[in-house]
Amino acid sequence: MKIRHFNALEDNYMYLITDDKTTECAVVDPAEPDELVKTIKKEGLKLTTILTTHHHYDHAGGNNKMLELMGAEKDQIKVIGGDKSLQALTHPVKDNEKLQIGELEVTCLSTPCHTAGHVCYVVTDGKEQAVFTGDTLFIGGCGKFFEGTAAQMQSSLQKLASLDPKTLVYCGHEYTKKNLEFAATVEPDNQDLKSKQSSVKSVTIPSTIGDELKFNPFMRTNQASVQAFTGKNDPIECMAELRERKNKF
Repeated sequence: MKIRHFNALEDNYMYLITDDKTTECAVVDPAEPDELVKTIKKEGLKLTTILTTHHHYDHAGGNNKMLELMGAEKDQIKVIGGDKSLQALTHPVKDNEKLQIGELEVTCLSTPCHTAGHVCYVVTDGKEQAVFTGDTLFIGGCGKFFEGTAAQMQSSLQKLASLDPKTLVYCGHEYTKKNLEFAATVEPDNQDLKSKQSSVKSVTIPSTIGDELKFNPFMRTNQASVQAFTGKNDPIECMAELRERKNKF
């Protein structure tokens, strides 16, 4: 499994996932698809799948253009997502539905809150595993609750927290520096967080699920230190308070 990131718009990430054995590939959230298509055609890859995390324009708004740029091959490309309003959607998926990209296995995880139909994609080659989290989980943070509740975000993040700790995390935006600054106000004595802050570069992907559990406050709403900051002992109430404070940060 080969994973490459491409920048889009101001701070979005797009991804190209390739199965080296079959040269089949998928793209994730191709908001500005030109460079993705150039790479696919230059390397002679076979694009079979567009994985869309959610309907916001900076994630799904390039689906039609991606298909157009692929020319005659577009009829062989599936557009996957969990929201029927998604641009160019051909295959709506349900929670835990499985797909194939060559010999790679994809598991679709329903993670509603940022949007009602948000989906994260777990991809594995049997040895390495990665999750593409869109705007549900960021490095050191999570997405805003545009179409959902704190209870939904708590449930969605706990679903991601249950993945193998070594799972690589590829998120939808480069928000890490600001997220970690907020996290430091929540847990100023968190040594894992201090270590992460000292190592931050301009590109911070990938993280891992195990690391997020160590320093991402939105993944730590069951921890006494995070609950003390919010004044809420219930993880869902803690999640709601964290988001409110992050919104104002």
